[in-house]
Amino acid sequence: MKLLLIEDNVAMQTTLQRSFSRLGMQVVVCGDGTRALDRWRASVPDVVLLDLSLPGQDGLAVLAAARAEGLDTPVLIVTARGTVGDRVLGLNTGADDYLAKPFDLDELEARVRALSRRRLGNASSSTAADKPMFCGLRADPANGVCYLQGQAMDLSSREAALLRALLVRPGHATAKEKLSGLVFPGESDVMPDAIEVVAYRLRKKLAATPARLVTLRGLGYLLREGD
Repeated sequence: MKLLLIEDNVAMQTTLQRSFSRLGMQVVVCGDGTRALDRWRASVPDVVLLDLSLPGQDGLAVLAAARAEGLDTPVLIVTARGTVGDRVLGLNTGADDYLAKPFDLDELEARVRALSRRRLGNASSSTAADKPMFCGLRADPANGVCYLQGQAMDLSSREAALLRALLVRPGHATAKEKLSGLVFPGESDVMPDAIEVVAYRLRKKLAATPARLVTLRGLGYLLREGD
């Protein structure tokens, strides 16, 4: 089992990494909210342990961006924010479970294993039809990877984020502002035309496929089948 631990407290990082590693689990650690989404995409975890109070970007913002991208890894929020309101907000944002600090390590381990079993059960009952293709393109919500005819595409993280967003509704335009938020999550100093650069690069990589990335002035971008 691979865990992604998004936690900025070094002592907590060390304790949890040591505890889960002793159980034979692989633990990937990230302590910065602005880098958490990239690590999530890259590590392809089975379960995410997420703190809410993170430097750079709040944990809830990280979770919301991940769910908007289609990343469906089970998430267990582990935080000092333990009020009922905090738990409700976390679960409504997309968390699968919530554990307030301080906690018992045995309980944390049990909850992690329960989320992993649930994920395996869902995966075993799913079929390829659950991940529809468009012009041979498909995005896997579990790991964020984009595929062309079953082969993983060579895309940057931003190009993949843009393609995933457009594959949600092929043939329907998505506003540049919304796409920019998904491609550059948590980045406040992004230039207005930055999304155009990513779209240009992605369009070149789609040239050999039946899909076309189309710009609609005033509306945004969409994917359509080429002529």
